[in-house]
Amino acid sequence: MLKNIFKIIAVFVLGIGGGIFADQILWPYFIERPLFYEYRLEGAPIYITERNEIVIQENTALRDAIEKVEKAVVTVRTKTNTGKILTGSGLIVSSDGLIITLAELVPQGANFTFFVDGKVPRYQILKRDLKENLALVKIEETNLATVGFADFDKLRIGERVFLLGAILETKGLQKIVNQGIVRTFDEESVETNIFEEYKLKGSPLFNIEGGLVGMSIIDSQGKVIAIPVTKIKEFCGF
Repeated sequence: MLKNIFKIIAVFVLGIGGGIFADQILWPYFIERPLFYEYRLEGAPIYITERNEIVIQENTALRDAIEKVEKAVVTVRTKTNTGKILTGSGLIVSSDGLIITLAELVPQGANFTFFVDGKVPRYQILKRDLKENLALVKIEETNLATVGFADFDKLRIGERVFLLGAILETKGLQKIVNQGIVRTFDEESVETNIFEEYKLKGSPLFNIEGGLVGMSIIDSQGKVIAIPVTKIKEFCGF
């Protein structure tokens, strides 16, 4: 009986020793051999990559861009010598009161009114370029909201743009937005697929990030074509 117990203990001890030998010496030796290396049996590493995806809805981006630029858009109202009323928009381009608008909205000898954030400030027409249809105005206001200029070199056909006009209606000042895409463009003009009323001429055209792309000229069919931002910067001396 005692002899059998010793046999069982001996087998148990040998089993433990064999297991340790196989795990620590024999298996590591074989696993590094060429045959085993080609079909590696040890566990392959598992790589976990965290991916965060942020989706910005187009409507949200447009809304944010409008909120960013709307305070820089001004209303222009002109009474010519013949009594004709002209209305359109302009844009504040410097916080110390420089405004860019269309030359056709501020013809020589007419009476002008600029509505800026609910105020009617004094002004001075600094210069007009009838060929380029641009005018630069200085108003007696400071600490004004401004916008950035879009990079014209990065402008692409099909890029989404929007115009924002500020006009004077019988019920008061009103902001109007219209959106579309760039249909075609060159150094002379930016043509869009947007159609709008003539009274919105001079409305600044922005990209979806709120950068100025150009100043809107509306043709007889209502198509919105813009004077490129490159010409505006040059005219303003920026």
